[in-house]
Amino acid sequence: MHHELMLKIKSTPCQVSCIETYVANLRKTCKLTQEVYDNILISLTEAVNNAIIHGNKKDESKYVRVNCVEKKQEVVIRISDEGRGFNPHDVVDPTLPQNLECCGGRGVFIMKQLSDKISFLDSGRTVEMHFKLA
Repeated sequence: MHHELMLKIKSTPCQVSCIETYVANLRKTCKLTQEVYDNILISLTEAVNNAIIHGNKKDESKYVRVNCVEKKQEVVIRISDEGRGFNPHDVVDPTLPQNLECCGGRGVFIMKQLSDKISFLDSGRTVEMHFKLA
């Protein structure tokens, strides 16, 4: 079965609340388990939040696009912003002792932990996360 869901939101922090409805629709369409649903909801919320705040700098004239496709026993989600991008290798590891008190890097760390595969594309303007269904 091949399903696709798309979402386009303005770059304002209040738009992050749309993600819960989006993932609830995804859950019905793709028949997600509770664990996969939770992992997608948390990861996608982090990714969209990062795209709005860090990527698009809360510029309401810019958009964040979410595209989700179910294929071959997995859900692939792409989140894209219109910002300048970033180098994911420059994100500090928040689990290192010297970074425990710092802010930053936790969202990317969480996405890496909860997804089965993650890639940063288009100079960091797009994050692609894979979640296995079985």
